[in-house]
Amino acid sequence: MKKIFFNLTLITTIGILAASCTKDLNQVPISSATTLTFYQQPSDFIQAVNAAYNSLRGYPDRLMFLSEVRSDNIYPVNAVGRDPDPINNFAPGIAPNVYVEEAWSADFNGIFKANVVLDQIATNGSNIGSAALQTRLTAEARFLRAFYYFDLIRYYGKLPIIDHAATAAEANKIGRSSVPDVYAFIIADLQYAVANLPLNYSGVFPSYSSTDVGRATKYAAEAILGEVYMTRSGPTYGIDGPGLASNEWNLAAPLFTDIINSGLYAFNANYASIFAYANQNPAVNKEAVFDIMFLTGQSPVLGTDFVWQLAPQNFFNSFSTGNVPLNGALGDPAMSNSLINSYASNDLRKTVVAHTTTFTYSGTPYSYPFYRKYLDTTLAKIPASRFDWGINFIAVRYTDILLLKAECVLNGASGSQTTDVDAPVNQVRARAGLTPLVGVTKAQLLDERRREFAAEGSRWFDLQRSGNLLTIMNAWIATDDALKKINPVIANYVIYPVPQTQLDAAPGLYTQNPGY
Repeated sequence: MKKIFFNLTLITTIGILAASCTKDLNQVPISSATTLTFYQQPSDFIQAVNAAYNSLRGYPDRLMFLSEVRSDNIYPVNAVGRDPDPINNFAPGIAPNVYVEEAWSADFNGIFKANVVLDQIATNGSNIGSAALQTRLTAEARFLRAFYYFDLIRYYGKLPIIDHAATAAEANKIGRSSVPDVYAFIIADLQYAVANLPLNYSGVFPSYSSTDVGRATKYAAEAILGEVYMTRSGPTYGIDGPGLASNEWNLAAPLFTDIINSGLYAFNANYASIFAYANQNPAVNKEAVFDIMFLTGQSPVLGTDFVWQLAPQNFFNSFSTGNVPLNGALGDPAMSNSLINSYASNDLRKTVVAHTTTFTYSGTPYSYPFYRKYLDTTLAKIPASRFDWGINFIAVRYTDILLLKAECVLNGASGSQTTDVDAPVNQVRARAGLTPLVGVTKAQLLDERRREFAAEGSRWFDLQRSGNLLTIMNAWIATDDALKKINPVIANYVIYPVPQTQLDAAPGLYTQNPGY
């Protein structure tokens, strides 16, 4: 089955490459646009949309470094600091940090490419021919633009709203809009996507064909829109961050219900198989509501590197293969004691999530746990290149849909404690080999989500929504920070600083987030 892989090397049309403005990637959105005139036939527009998908490629890595590392799930035991350490340590001077810079740049690059598509459809849409295809491509581009903006608002708060392929001169004059205004922009895009994206890949109108597996569907759009409403509903912490205390849980819950009732997705009874290399086709893996897809062994490379980002290089060096590629982090990004100890001894997820076996490299034993969720630690699946792992990243998982709806009900949305909260939580616990709970609380749900979605990048955002981020993080620091290197977590640290490159590109245009 043909899949949609998000790599610009798939795009052969020169104009697409021009649209990406690679020379200005360090200054996105302050970038220079190129006049594009090659949009003459439907395939040109489809390739342009494919290019807009490309910025999803680094999305899993961003979740690893800006959500997992930031949270109480990871405690690096490095003797020497690495780039992720200031993020974990809540250092105030991280505006130039490579990961803080990359998230802003990559997401705004994706927004730029989505805007190129939308501009060209507005100007040359008659060249597409089919009104239905024109609507679908518009919906895909608007979904992607909203996806990238939602990623950004959770990290940075206020953002410049850019609704067209702006030139550098234009972008130099676009300041940051308020969080409510950015959300209004995101919601409008997602509502259009929900109304106009295909349902599935059956090939029966209005669905995609089987060759389009990987493209955004109505249900992917509903999932993100539901998360938008939930994130807005979270507390403000007194800052211009992602929470607005808007109490929109009743807007989110029906979206998740629609996904559940679609019958297209299913709860996988085997936790390990969700992430198995043999179960990567989203048409088969019914846990995948929206997949970011990768494929190993291709030329040019279509694989991914998120697999090893939180696994130490010394682990790979410990194998006597004679030629182990560089496939690990140079530091020691250990799972925190708090996380590893939160798993009951009989929790079947623990061995899937964590590698805890002692290994030895150059005579030194290592015994700290690290993430193995996406690793085949037998070396059977280690690729020749560290950038070419062949496993998909499930950006929206069906189990998450079930538990997000449960969270909505616990926060006052219409629903039943027994049916909509206890039942899905106990379904998750039964899969893990654990006993059921009665009257599941918000705290219990948050704890269960931590174990279920470890290494999937949701922890920091879960803490944001909970309202207990500061309390939980500072309590964790008090018990787990053996090296006494983590700064106290204050409200300003709920979001990240504006990257230094953006401040330097147009001095005075942006004001730095407080606390940095």
